[in-house]
Amino acid sequence: MNKTTLSIIKADIGSLGGHIKPSTPLFKKVEEFIEKEGKGIVSDYFVSHTGDDMAILFSHKHGIGSEEVHKLAWDAFLAGTEVAKSQGLYGAGQDLLKDSFSGNIRGMGPAVAEMEFVERPNEPFLFFAADKTDPGAYNLPLYLMFADPMYNSGLILSPNMAKGFKFVIMDVNHTEGDRIIELNAPEELYDIAALLRDNERFVVESVWSRETGEIAAVVSTTRLHNIAGKYTGKDDPVMLVRVQGPFPATGEALAPFNIGHYVAGFMRGSHTGPLMPVKMNSSVSYFDGPPVVCALGFCVHNGKLTEPADAFDHPYWDYIRAKVSRKATEIREQGFSGAAMLPYSELEYGGIVQKMQKLGPKFYIREKAE
Repeated sequence: MNKTTLSIIKADIGSLGGHIKPSTPLFKKVEEFIEKEGKGIVSDYFVSHTGDDMAILFSHKHGIGSEEVHKLAWDAFLAGTEVAKSQGLYGAGQDLLKDSFSGNIRGMGPAVAEMEFVERPNEPFLFFAADKTDPGAYNLPLYLMFADPMYNSGLILSPNMAKGFKFVIMDVNHTEGDRIIELNAPEELYDIAALLRDNERFVVESVWSRETGEIAAVVSTTRLHNIAGKYTGKDDPVMLVRVQGPFPATGEALAPFNIGHYVAGFMRGSHTGPLMPVKMNSSVSYFDGPPVVCALGFCVHNGKLTEPADAFDHPYWDYIRAKVSRKATEIREQGFSGAAMLPYSELEYGGIVQKMQKLGPKFYIREKAE
């Protein structure tokens, strides 16, 4: 039976005025490149941006990790980078950390989330793209949408979800290989919670239906790679979530984002801020943030995508955005102090590391008074 593959590939390849958003010529170049070069490779595509990151959603028949599809995205980003350089945009090509494509875009800078499945007669799904945060930002929403009946009423109302879901969780700090664990909800709920509380180390990679065995959600989670002297696999995550039937309803999948929960990221990727649900093609602003996430609803049929429904473009979410703005302002009042900035081990910028190395020799042990 023919399967459909959905792939999101996302990268920051240049931005206006710092980290605000891609330019219109850059955006158009990426679209035009895929329209021309993607014929015969992909069934359909959709291009959008969240903050300063370009995201390409592909529908195709080549399966997960397809060299053809990944190279198409890589080449599209290279074409966009040339436009960014010609305009003098900030950070032109900054997420393209290798000089040449080597068969798979994973570990080369861009974020990747892919799933393969046999299409249902109707196949709705949600596309999530975040900026100024890391994949751990999805831990709490995924826990609530797939394991908590306070947010997913289908867990107690729908027989299709009675068996619960399997969580595949990765230890992203284990760099020698993919160290993962598979835990079932609801039986191992406390174990799942114990891991997911640490958003910087244990991150959901995928979720699976225990009723059907099918994939339900996938996140651009990878172990941290050190490429060109920089850790990658950490920033600006994307996610796919199938909805309805044996999966959460669309509203149940969106519900956890009304919390505006605190996540890592914000300015220089080194602070803590609330995750704001935003409309499609939104920019970032205050303190290079706040951390933002968009949600687009699609259906796919015979490999063809419908137009997107902008899930956070609704008056309700204006209220949530106001709440998140207040939370962002309140935590920023702390500046560098305490929980407002990430722990020393999680800071993305090396300046403070160098500073501590310089200050270290100046410390001394005070002699005890006689």
